[in-house]
Amino acid sequence: MLKIEHLTKQYGEKKAVDDLSLHIEAGEIYGFIGHNGAGKTTTLKACTGIMDFDQGDILINGRSIKDDPIACKRDIAYIPDNPDLYEFMTGIQFLNFIADIFEISEKDRNERIKKYADAFELTDSLGQSVSEYSHGMKQKLAIISALIHQPKLVLMDEPFVGLDPKASHLLKGMMRELCDSGSAIFFSTHVLEVAEKLCDKVAIIKQGRLIKSGTMEDVKGDTSLEDVFLELEETSYEKSSLK
Repeated sequence: MLKIEHLTKQYGEKKAVDDLSLHIEAGEIYGFIGHNGAGKTTTLKACTGIMDFDQGDILINGRSIKDDPIACKRDIAYIPDNPDLYEFMTGIQFLNFIADIFEISEKDRNERIKKYADAFELTDSLGQSVSEYSHGMKQKLAIISALIHQPKLVLMDEPFVGLDPKASHLLKGMMRELCDSGSAIFFSTHVLEVAEKLCDKVAIIKQGRLIKSGTMEDVKGDTSLEDVFLELEETSYEKSSLK
């Protein structure tokens, strides 16, 4: 579903992402772990086509994001860590705007909006201006807008930030439901306990380079994901100090 092949993105002399290769298959929830500035957001934005990159390629459902960006974007949804929504619209206007872009029928959009808005307890607020929404409400609206066209690939950057515990629980269930239907999810998070329980596979990145990836069982073994992450961070730091 998503193939990142030797992705490199450079800012001046600094490589934000350095020769990164990852494959995310249909049906997988794939976690992307790393410290602040490790290259997670840059990678996710490159996958969406928002950000250009210097080397490598990104294939979505067999198509290159560089060569066929429109076809790729029809298959994906992106939820950034800080949703930038059209605040002059009401919630329902925004959702219908997204549904129009993806040419979703009136019947399907109404059913999906009701399903997700009821689940997130946002239905009564859809008539309000987005400018009146709290951060958590905006995050919920962004999630609904991302799922409305039933994407084959969902890219998420810290999707649980700003959500209350009930909404976080609902989102986890929706993520699994989506992948059980044949889609794939690639998301970054700092909440390692959530990643450990939710993800089928995980990749750990440091200073733009992949340092470990695989199934959750292969990566963490008999310990916790947090312990593995901290150990790899420390080992990587010691190696860089010796250079």
